[in-house]
Amino acid sequence: MFEIPIQSLAYGGDSVGRLADGRTAFVEGGCPGDLAAIEITEDRGRFVRARLVEVIEPSPDRVTAPCPYFGVCGGCTWQHVSYAAQISAKRQAVVDALARIGSVADAETLVAQTAASRSEYGYRNKIELVPDPASTRPLLGYHRASSSEVVPVDECLLLPKKLRKAPRALGGALRYIAGESDLGLIRVGVRAASHTKDVEVALWTAPGPLPRAVAARTLGQALPVSSVVRVLSKDPAKRRSAASVEVLSGRGHWRERLGGVQFAVSAPSFFQVNTAMAERLVETALAALVPDGSDRVLDLYAGVGTFTVPLAQAAGDVVAVEAAGSAVRDLRRNLQINEVWAEVVGGDAAREIADLGHFDIAVVDPPRTGLPQEVISALSEARPRTLAYVSCDPTTLARDAKLLSDAGLRLISATPVDLFPQTYHVETVAIFET
Repeated sequence: MFEIPIQSLAYGGDSVGRLADGRTAFVEGGCPGDLAAIEITEDRGRFVRARLVEVIEPSPDRVTAPCPYFGVCGGCTWQHVSYAAQISAKRQAVVDALARIGSVADAETLVAQTAASRSEYGYRNKIELVPDPASTRPLLGYHRASSSEVVPVDECLLLPKKLRKAPRALGGALRYIAGESDLGLIRVGVRAASHTKDVEVALWTAPGPLPRAVAARTLGQALPVSSVVRVLSKDPAKRRSAASVEVLSGRGHWRERLGGVQFAVSAPSFFQVNTAMAERLVETALAALVPDGSDRVLDLYAGVGTFTVPLAQAAGDVVAVEAAGSAVRDLRRNLQINEVWAEVVGGDAAREIADLGHFDIAVVDPPRTGLPQEVISALSEARPRTLAYVSCDPTTLARDAKLLSDAGLRLISATPVDLFPQTYHVETVAIFET
């Protein structure tokens, strides 16, 4: 047993302190400012991992977590930390990554203060629940941290207040639908729009029989749904692997607005989970890009058009590249809904970008793994005057910032945007210029 002061929060969720011998200790459940008693669970030589045994003196930033599943569910690992301390830690994570990995000497100056979420709870427009494999009938919940074990839950405070009890309602409905049969359920998605009244339930299942009419009627009685769909999964090991979507009731898609732009999103397609702060992402990127009617614009990893549509409203010639088939279909539909035009290229960004030529400005919103080297090389050749890089991981952003700098694109600013309060995750809009 050791007593240490907790000094900071680490990207990844743990808190950080130092042992008497100077080694770093990563402690689950600590808060900056705590004096904590810890027990080492893993000694890695230069650092240790530890569990919090007791808070001897609590930090002024330690708060009581409101969720009854906190510490058990693997989701919101920072509920015990004041929101001011959370957003400060997220900015510091971006600064540290850019300085340490990206070799950005003036990272402290370039990184803005974190744009705080408008809501600390109730901000998510989507959750995904998984069935407990230990139960013979559908019992929905979330995974424990770093575990395949499922924690059954009755409510989720991250959903809008009117839908917080959705996990309980859905679990009861699905047990009724299943009876004694196996629905082949992989997970259940719930989407609840902030600016429309749409609520969609998506049942991700393996191929097999499903009582469709009963499912549609029962789920419609359990929640105020506008759409119920079944997504047949090609490969349960791949989260977004969808063979087809069956519409059980309603429109078969979910509708939302971002900054006045209308979006229709199918169940397999990605959409930012915090509507209000997704609007802030778009505003931040467009304010830096300053598109006008004469610009040729590239949108890589375009998704359903979060950036493509507003860019098409402001710029002259927009080319959007997206690999996922469902997102490509949604993107084309969203352009039509908003009565704007862009060239949509369905394909892998690394393969397609080389043949697209010069662009005046560009947006990239890659997955957590960041940009492939081929994309960085092609962006260097395209020579956009301004590039907005929307990142969901400070470490891959920092790695790519160094590569982009070596390729002639200089980082001039980075704005962390908090789409995920109560977690360590942070989005960043990084702006590069040639």
